[in-house]
Amino acid sequence: MLFDNYQTEGFFDEMFEADGSPRPHYAPVYNGLHQVPQDEYKNKQAAVELAFMRGGVTFTVYNDSQGTERIFPFDCVPRVIPVEEWEVIEKGLIQRLTALNLFLHDIYHQQKILKDRVIPAQIVLGAKHFRREFMHFEVPKDIYVHICGSDLIRDNDGKYLVLEDNLRCPSGASYMLENRSALKRAFPDLFRASGVCAVDTYPQQLLKSMQFVAPVNSPRQEHPNVVLLTPGVYNSAYFEHAFLARQMGIPIVEGRDLVARDFKIYMRTTSGLVPVDVIYRRIDDDFIDPSVFRPDSLLGVPGLVNAARAGNITLANSIGTGIADDKVVYYYVPKIIKYYLNEEPILSQVETYLASETQDRTYILENLNKLVVKSANEAGGYGMLMGPWAASEEIEEFRKNIIANPRNFIAQPPISLSRHPTWGEEGFGGRHIDLRPYILYGEKITVTPGGLTRVALRKGSLVVNSSQGGGSKDTWVLQNKVTA
Repeated sequence: MLFDNYQTEGFFDEMFEADGSPRPHYAPVYNGLHQVPQDEYKNKQAAVELAFMRGGVTFTVYNDSQGTERIFPFDCVPRVIPVEEWEVIEKGLIQRLTALNLFLHDIYHQQKILKDRVIPAQIVLGAKHFRREFMHFEVPKDIYVHICGSDLIRDNDGKYLVLEDNLRCPSGASYMLENRSALKRAFPDLFRASGVCAVDTYPQQLLKSMQFVAPVNSPRQEHPNVVLLTPGVYNSAYFEHAFLARQMGIPIVEGRDLVARDFKIYMRTTSGLVPVDVIYRRIDDDFIDPSVFRPDSLLGVPGLVNAARAGNITLANSIGTGIADDKVVYYYVPKIIKYYLNEEPILSQVETYLASETQDRTYILENLNKLVVKSANEAGGYGMLMGPWAASEEIEEFRKNIIANPRNFIAQPPISLSRHPTWGEEGFGGRHIDLRPYILYGEKITVTPGGLTRVALRKGSLVVNSSQGGGSKDTWVLQNKVTA
C-alpha cells in the first residue's frame, strides 16, 4: 500500500500523527489513497505531468545549463487544512495586510511611525525599495497593496509562522489554480468526498479588486479598462501572466503596447488608441517608467508615473510597496500591527536578528554556522546562507558581506518546516513544505481559501522555491469541521 513504509522521522508531519496514524482531517485523503496500487498512482502522477507539459504550465530558470523552460513539478497528494485552522490564518493575514497598508500610507505621508521612533528612520529611509519620488502621492481608496502573497511555515509544534511578506508582484496564483484543476481530474471522487473550498473564483475576485480602485475621474466607472503589464515572454513568470490575463478576460500588454498622452495611458490596438484605467503590473518599480527610474529600461512606459500622479491611472500594486516586504522591516511588523491597530499579532513570525544592530551583529557573526542568513531584498531562495549546511568558504563570504553592509542582512534560527508525504523515486517520503495564501484588497480584504503549497522535492532540503528545485501541491481547505 502507498503509505506502508512512510516514516514521520520526528518532524511535524501534516498528514500523520507521531504514532503513524492519519490526522482526523486527512481521513478521506488517507482512506482514498492508501488502497490505490502504486502502479495506478504512478500512472495518475505521470498523466498530470503530461497534462502540465501539454498545457505549458512552466516556469523559467535563468542561467541553467539544462535549458531555461521547465514544467512546474507537481505532487498529487493534497495538503489539507481544517477549517478551524484556516479561520485563524485568515484573520491573521487580514490583520497583517491591514496594518502594512496603513504603514505604507503613513510612510509616504506623515511618517508618524518614524517620528514616534517605533522604527528607526534610517531603516526605512535608507531602504532599497523606499521611493522618495512617491512622497505625498495619493493612491485610489488609499489601497497600496491589492495583491499580497505572504509565506507561512509550521514549526516542530505545528504552529503557523509568517516567514515573509510579498507585497510587490507576488507570483504563483496560476499554479494554485492549475493544481486544483489537475487534482480534480486525477482524483474526482476523493475531491468530492472531502468537502473542499473552491479557489476557482480567484481570477474574478482579482479583477473586481482592480476595478474597485479605478481612478475616480474615469468616465468608465462601471466598466473600467484593466490590462496586465508583463515584461514579456522571456520572463520567468510569463505563463502566469498570460494565464491570469486570459482568466480575467483582460488584455496582456508589454510596455511598447502602451503610450502616455496628456497624462493618460492608452493601449495601442488595430482600431487605434484605447484608454486604460488600471494596470495590473508584473514589472518591478525600477523598470516601469524609464523617465523616472532606470533610464535604460525597455520594459516600461515613459510617462506612466506622471499619469499616475495626475490620478488618471491606477497601478496594482502601487509603486513603493517594496519597503513593506523588506526583510529588515519584517522584524518590525509585530510593532507595526500594535502601532496602527492596537492589537497583538494573530500570527507569530520567526525570531529574527538584525545585522544592523551591534549586539545582534555580534551574535550573528559568532554563529553563522548555526543560522539562516538572508539578504534584505533578495527573493526566490537567492542571497541566502543556510549556515548548518553551508561550506566554510560560503560562510566566510557572507561574513565579509555582513561586515561591509550590515543593513542588508538579517538572520534567523533554522526552522524545521513541517513535512508532507510526497512521491519520489523510492515511493512516499516526507518533504518540507510551506504555504503561500493569496490576499486581495478591494472593497474589502479577502483570502482565497487555499493557496500554493510549495514543497522541497529534494530530500532534507528546506528550500521550496521552484528555481531551487521545489515543486507544489494542491491545498485543500475543508468546508466543515471534522470530528475525531
